[in-house]
Amino acid sequence: MKRLILSTVAIGLAASTGVYAQISTINSAVVVPRVFDDIPAATFAGVNNYPGSISLSETNVSSSTGFANRDVWRYSANGSTAYQFQGNQYFNASFQLTLTGSGTPGIDLEAGWLFSNPSGHFGGDLQTFATAGGVVAQTGGPSYYPFSPAAGGYPPAAGSSPPGGVPNYVLGQTYTLGLNYVWDPVTSMSAFQYSVNGVFALSAPGDTYFDLGPGQFVGGAGDVLGGYFQIQTNAEDPNNNGTAVFSNITITAVPEPSALALLGLGILPLVFRRRR
Repeated sequence: MKRLILSTVAIGLAASTGVYAQISTINSAVVVPRVFDDIPAATFAGVNNYPGSISLSETNVSSSTGFANRDVWRYSANGSTAYQFQGNQYFNASFQLTLTGSGTPGIDLEAGWLFSNPSGHFGGDLQTFATAGGVVAQTGGPSYYPFSPAAGGYPPAAGSSPPGGVPNYVLGQTYTLGLNYVWDPVTSMSAFQYSVNGVFALSAPGDTYFDLGPGQFVGGAGDVLGGYFQIQTNAEDPNNNGTAVFSNITITAVPEPSALALLGLGILPLVFRRRR
């Protein structure tokens, strides 16, 4: 029996270690310009110095047709392809975002997190972002949350931990955006956590966990994570431009909740106590 317990615990710990090893292989980022390419005559510039900083920039974004250009970067383990996330790979990730540009009123200029989810298995593409209009919000995935007063909606920006939300974003400011994929200890379900400048969004139950619903999961084809920059065309301004700088980019694995590992932690002391 003791051998069986020890073997079971070893298997559980090995599986958990494997998850850590997979996340730890992330060592770079890939830049993908023009995911949206509505204004092809505009000029894109990207600088990839991961993890120190990644800069995505567009100039001369002016056209009487089309909507916007979008450029992205994605975590990578080989420097050439995006890292494919799996359901049991829990993590904490963050970066600092500085958004600058023309900032013409009414013209969309935004940047932030983009967790691509083409299958829709966890509710579609997940974003946490700031805009030139002051909006700081989380959308997509299993949730929506307005961090700043300009975001409006429900719950109010004060419904955060600590309370008070965050101020409206102003071009040139640097905000820290956090995105965690974790295990909700109350519901035993996978969940996301969102934070801006250390302020965590609160879900309906009043905690920081936004659970994936039944049948929802991370790990579908194309579930890749990184940042995005988007700028809308301005037909009235041939010099319309914008830049998003992502700095101090991090991602670290967090423990995978494992029934086997928890069982082992509870039983191993009893086994050795009886042996003595």
